[in-house]
Amino acid sequence: MGAVPSTPSWGSARPQDTAEYLIASFVGDKSFPISSDFWQKLLELPFDLHWPSHRVHQACELFARNNYKTRHLAKILIHLTWCLQECISTCGAPSIAYGKALNAVNISSIFLKYLIENAKTDKIEELSLSLDESEPIPTDVPRGLNVEDFLMRSVLSFIGSIEVRPTTHLLHLELLNFMLIAMSTQLLSGPSPGPKDVNPFIDAAMAQESSLVILVVRKLLVNYMMRRSIPLSSASYSIFPEESQPGVLQRVGSAAANIVLMPFNYLVNSSGEGLKSPLAECSLHVLLVLIHYRKCVDGDMLIMDGNDDHAASDSSLKQNTCFSQNPYCRALENATDVEFDRLDTEGNAQSGPVLRLPFASLFDTLGICLADEAAVLLLYSLLQGNSDFLEYVLVRTDLDTLLMPILEALYNAPKRTSNQIYMLLIVLLILSQDSSFNASIHKLILPTVPWYKERLLHQTSLGSLMVIILIRTVQYNLSKLRDVYLHTTCLATLANMAPHVYRLSAYASQRLVSLFNMLSRKYNKLAELRGTNVHLTKGNSLEENGLADDVSAEMHLYTDFLRLVLEILNAILTYALPRNPEVVYAIMHRQEVFQPFKNHPRFNELLENIYNVLDFFNSRMDAQRMDGEWSVEKVLQVIIVNCRSWRGEGMKMFTQLRFTYEQESHPEEFFIPYVWQLVLSRCAFSFNSGAINLFPVDQPAEKQSNDNIGADNHLNDDVENHAVFLDV
Repeated sequence: MGAVPSTPSWGSARPQDTAEYLIASFVGDKSFPISSDFWQKLLELPFDLHWPSHRVHQACELFARNNYKTRHLAKILIHLTWCLQECISTCGAPSIAYGKALNAVNISSIFLKYLIENAKTDKIEELSLSLDESEPIPTDVPRGLNVEDFLMRSVLSFIGSIEVRPTTHLLHLELLNFMLIAMSTQLLSGPSPGPKDVNPFIDAAMAQESSLVILVVRKLLVNYMMRRSIPLSSASYSIFPEESQPGVLQRVGSAAANIVLMPFNYLVNSSGEGLKSPLAECSLHVLLVLIHYRKCVDGDMLIMDGNDDHAASDSSLKQNTCFSQNPYCRALENATDVEFDRLDTEGNAQSGPVLRLPFASLFDTLGICLADEAAVLLLYSLLQGNSDFLEYVLVRTDLDTLLMPILEALYNAPKRTSNQIYMLLIVLLILSQDSSFNASIHKLILPTVPWYKERLLHQTSLGSLMVIILIRTVQYNLSKLRDVYLHTTCLATLANMAPHVYRLSAYASQRLVSLFNMLSRKYNKLAELRGTNVHLTKGNSLEENGLADDVSAEMHLYTDFLRLVLEILNAILTYALPRNPEVVYAIMHRQEVFQPFKNHPRFNELLENIYNVLDFFNSRMDAQRMDGEWSVEKVLQVIIVNCRSWRGEGMKMFTQLRFTYEQESHPEEFFIPYVWQLVLSRCAFSFNSGAINLFPVDQPAEKQSNDNIGADNHLNDDVENHAVFLDV
């Protein structure tokens, strides 16, 4: 390595037994056979080595130059596999193999990570994951060995079958870190998975038998739910803040401090928010990477004629893209509750192993952790993919456990990423598709909402709070994000809730009418701008005409939004008026906001119903003899009394709105980059930014407001069951 001393650095050991010599030999150009005792000496190194970070970097550079010849990466991975197999055979009991496995996984992590992030080709030949044909092979190693499959089977078997105890906690954590490093080859590929992408370790994980996959998914979720902290008494070496660590190769023994030992740095630098558990967070990140992976295979791909000068368009190629089944995603989607297996009771139990989880614990854990973006993504994955878990959530009587942290996160939208806001809103949309959910949230009364600062919310229903927060999110989007999908999702959720609204609070009712007013002001500004542009662009350039077209398109969107708010108000007045006197009061109090749209061709039918209600209650008000001024309480009392005699005469019945959420046809283009952004940000898992092709590094790879607006996203007034196609 250029700076390796030739004298022993500890004790009276021979030079060839010292750490300096062994590490230098490992990264050097001499190839040691896999059966050489060199490997045992390397893996039995003490845990207190001291190498500064620049020495680690030099070692990695030298290793990268020599590995294609020495095949030392493949060999240490095989030794790691053997150590893990021995640990499994002893049921994780303390043994020499345990310490050697720790050393092997940390040495492997350092050098594998460097090779991946500094790969010169997208095929990652530099990994050299096969033994040389001339290499003498031990009898217990099968010929034609696939190193990555051999390794991943053992790593996953250890994770899935060995219990997390104080004596095994550290190795579990390091293996999960290693898996993230091994799967980081995804960062080198583009956002759209292609058949030429090379991800050897994650592909090997996908090839494991279903029984092992189920064990792994279950253990990762159990780790997440248990939220174990690091047992200090079990550590084989101390955990120090970065500036006082006894070594940077400590954990060759201990891995490079800024390269692999991220969970420990995260732990000691933590601000103490919530219950920090590196094992739980790392388990969740590994699970998210696994369940959202998509392996692109050659399906009915277009075969191009070599003489054809025209290549197939990206959209045509995408249409013909095929993906292999993801067993981890399938296991999560088919998971059942340990307390109740509906398929078994119906006599239709699935053939083969099925993942059984404690849904109650999973529900409670998610409720605690939803401030974390990764937890939101897990909740989305469960609700969207697993009908049993969705059904379990919908029958819970304590829905505030999940909804309150979701609503609080949306309340603090400026502090959240736009992707997190999308995920939270989609979760609410999925839940709002169920009528029992919409009914039950209005019956759950919250004594107070301490995090809502603008107004004291006392004895407010969960449903009223949800209406308030959704409208607030629309307001935030209107001023900041200006994203049509966000508007659509918020309004779609409100529309699903509308027929089931029960005793909507005064504040929520006022906000609902104010929403119409806010959108109408935006609509009027666009109308004025369009009129000005039409006047200015007569006979002018195509560019100015294009500007007028853009304004017209935006105005059309706001027409859709206004109509949808009117449909929401109509649904409440048509199906739930007697139960919502505050909504009637809010409409009467601000009835002037509807007047400018009374003759609008898109709104007149809907406004007829609103004015029918206004005429009814205004006439009842006029018939009252009042001494003195009308007060809010007196007006509301008249409305409450007359709600009892309301029969809905003259009201035009519209089909109940029902919006559903559907994933895009290629969700992997959003989820794979999104998961890795979370991994890199939350686990402080550093990676060479210049090598990342999966998402833009200079700016967050988040959805832009104008990128995905298409005809399918406009609201179709003639469709009975509206569908929201959100590009997630």
